Amino acid sequence: MSKREKPVYGFIRKGNSLVPAMEFDMAALDGVAQGELVNIEIKQFRNTLRLRAYFAVLREVINACDLPYTKEKLHEIIKLQNGVIDPVTLPSGLTIAIPGSISFEKMSEAEFQSFFKKAEKWLAETYGYVREEVA
Repeated sequence: MSKREKPVYGFIRKGNSLVPAMEFDMAALDGVAQGELVNIEIKQFRNTLRLRAYFAVLREVINACDLPYTKEKLHEIIKLQNGVIDPVTLPSGLTIAIPGSISFEKMSEAEFQSFFKKAEKWLAETYGYVREEVA
């Protein structure tokens, strides 16, 4: 089973314990004996409200500044302008930068928060756009 096919289980911290968030998550423990040591990878879930806010800001900037971009295109530009890139070497030997990913697999929630702040700063410097909450 590839990493992408593996289910993601959610646990909530309560004191010094991790408690399954739902029945689905509880089922992940069915094959684990009491007292058995297990290996886990702790990752915080992406804050979906923050991610939605990011894309809402992009729509606001496009509308307020009458930009000729979709939010997806502006997102790609912001990634390139703020160092979220994947270098690719072409058959000719020339290395170019293509927009990288902000997926949770590539960028932690803390890194995304930092990226969002850099994006807002770049939007302010480039288009003079500042969200009301930030102003």
